[in-house]
Amino acid sequence: MSSGPNPTAGALRHVLGHLLTPLLMCLGMGLAYLGAFHAPEPHDLRVDIVGSGPTTQVLAQTLQDKAAGGLDVRTVPDRATAAAALTRQDSYGAYIPGDHPELLVASASSDTSAMAVEKVFTRVAAGQDAPLKVTDLAPTASGDPTGQGVFFLLVAVSIGAYASVAVIGAAGAALPMRVRALLAAGTSLAVSLIGTLFAGPVFHLVDHGLAGVWALSWLYAAGILLIGIGLHTYLRRWTTLGVMVLFVMLNFTSSGGIYRPELQPGFFGSLHAFWNGAGLVEGIRGHVYFDGHGLGGNVLVLALWFLAGVLLVTLAGRTEARRTALTAARTATAPVHGQPERKKAAEVAHGDTTEEKGEEAEEEMEEEMEEAVAV
Repeated sequence: MSSGPNPTAGALRHVLGHLLTPLLMCLGMGLAYLGAFHAPEPHDLRVDIVGSGPTTQVLAQTLQDKAAGGLDVRTVPDRATAAAALTRQDSYGAYIPGDHPELLVASASSDTSAMAVEKVFTRVAAGQDAPLKVTDLAPTASGDPTGQGVFFLLVAVSIGAYASVAVIGAAGAALPMRVRALLAAGTSLAVSLIGTLFAGPVFHLVDHGLAGVWALSWLYAAGILLIGIGLHTYLRRWTTLGVMVLFVMLNFTSSGGIYRPELQPGFFGSLHAFWNGAGLVEGIRGHVYFDGHGLGGNVLVLALWFLAGVLLVTLAGRTEARRTALTAARTATAPVHGQPERKKAAEVAHGDTTEEKGEEAEEEMEEEMEEAVAV
């Protein structure tokens, strides 16, 4: 006698099939975060020595040689020139030698870079038996003493955006693409407003320029949502993994929110030049702390990601329209060949009824949203 299907075996196959996604997430997160953050070391970190005499030149060359590629040491003629380079984020520290040595930094650019520079020049001053005075030309707001609050704002806005992709893409799959795009615009507005409230009135991560913080956050969140919704047409239940790779694994690690590119491996440093998370972090820093320096380039980065999302949604809408037209054409020609009867018989024989298909689609949608929320 033949036995019926084993429900335990079927459930086991179902679980094993869906374990692939979290295992890939674990692999990707480990490679990305540990690869980017596990051993920060300076490379070509620009610092200045203030002065123009032979002693200054010797000090600069000595530091350059000892750093073995870790520092890019240059000389500048005076304090004002050094300060201007710091406020343009061309340099991350400026040492003024003398009986009372002073180090200029701009911690709002990157607190970890400022700490790395301070460590170097504390040793230099100690070699001259003089205490080092550290002057911060661009301190962060009172609510963000480490300067990393902008990074965690990035995390909050990112999670709100990419978690919403699963809801709009899966639960709203039956809606026309233009309606999903409008939902994405509305959701990104809500996410950006929440982020702005966190940055300002709630946690005081910034003390001015909230309108700019909101605009940058909206452009960033809208780009993520549009790209995610467009990808959902092609990736379906793999969309969560796809947006995680784009907007978590590669995004957070290359944003410069914890370590700037000068303290990271080259791969993540290269992503920093054009990834959207770096555009948001550096855009907010430039807008709030550096009088808008570099803001235009970072807005351009965010705008290009947004336009990529618009393009992807447009292509996805056309793809879905072609699929719908193809399905309609097949349905229209099916009676000529007597296919409805055969299809119905096959569905009955295999238990593949419309109700069961609906249940499977609903289950897939719930699994996709659970994966997104779990992340």
